[in-house]
Amino acid sequence: MTKKAIVLGCGRVGATIVRDLASDSALSVTATDVSAENLEPLSDVDRVTVQQVDLADEQRITQLVGSYDVVVGALPSRLGFQTLRAVIDAGKPYCDISFMPEDACQLHGRAVDRGVTALVDCGVAPGLSNLMVGHIHQKLDRTDRAAIYVGGMPKARHWPFEYKAPFAPSDVIEEYTRPVRMVERGKIVVKSPLTEPELLEFDGIGTLEAVLTDGLRSLIETLDIPVMVEKTLRYPGHFELMRVLRETGFFSKEEIDVDGTMIRPLDLSSKLLFSNWAFQPGEEEFTVMRVDVEGREGDQDVRYSFRLYDEYDRSTGTSSMARTTGFPATILARLLAFGEFRKPGVLPLELVAQDGGVVDHMFAQLDVRGVSIQRERVAVP
Repeated sequence: MTKKAIVLGCGRVGATIVRDLASDSALSVTATDVSAENLEPLSDVDRVTVQQVDLADEQRITQLVGSYDVVVGALPSRLGFQTLRAVIDAGKPYCDISFMPEDACQLHGRAVDRGVTALVDCGVAPGLSNLMVGHIHQKLDRTDRAAIYVGGMPKARHWPFEYKAPFAPSDVIEEYTRPVRMVERGKIVVKSPLTEPELLEFDGIGTLEAVLTDGLRSLIETLDIPVMVEKTLRYPGHFELMRVLRETGFFSKEEIDVDGTMIRPLDLSSKLLFSNWAFQPGEEEFTVMRVDVEGREGDQDVRYSFRLYDEYDRSTGTSSMARTTGFPATILARLLAFGEFRKPGVLPLELVAQDGGVVDHMFAQLDVRGVSIQRERVAVP
């Protein structure tokens, strides 16, 4: 029996989600977006229906998703929480990739009461990174440390930014301004973003710079690990420029008066940066992630490491960030649509990882899609 899926938001990642779901003959897909321009390339895809709709209207979403077997959210972070609430109220299984600033788990009780399974932060990081940490935490007798390093960059470096944004610039800036929560000696501490830089070497890439960003998210509450850190990767030099812009006030959300016109510096900065950070058609980029989890297993101190490297897909014109963010969501969405994962509540992926079958399925299905993950276990002296 064919199942019905609806995708909310069809930007680069959302469109990739739609195409992957529609490649399954057991699914029919409705693609929704406020932008007709975003929907137009999807209008001739088999098993896809497009619908232009205002997805900022929470009540409209609750009504919209009522007849579907699974809902996938790929909206900007500012709409993430209200969309999650709307889908829960509709009583539908949900898989979401939005990097919402709010704590999604505040709606856990609401989801449990309605018998809804809502999987949140289902991209690459947060997402796959959480799944990896949660999976190894289950295996170890004692977990001592988890470290996540992740970033997406163009292959060709161009001054001054040496960066292109695979998603909305405003969401990138959110990463650069949101206070960072991490865990030190078993305590949650808050630090400034873009701090504690370090240089790391990656095979085939070279030197990248890593700085603190608020990517641990639910991990700091759900897993008892005394040291946890997440850092974003970029080419060296990019973060220094971002710190200058931030400290000058270009990323402020507070309105200022400019010759009688009130504007938010963030809105102006996002507008200016969009053209500079936009990928050109066919421009190649890559996504790289390293996740290390250390602890005690039996009578040994060990470190489990995961290495992900993915590139722009020339054959389909799909960016690596869209692939590595979108595919985990589509893999999980299928499980929800066909009732193969049912656990009521708002669940980040480190909790989903308690089901080892889901972890194995995820890695196998990513491999089918050409996203390979290298895994290693080594004894730590």
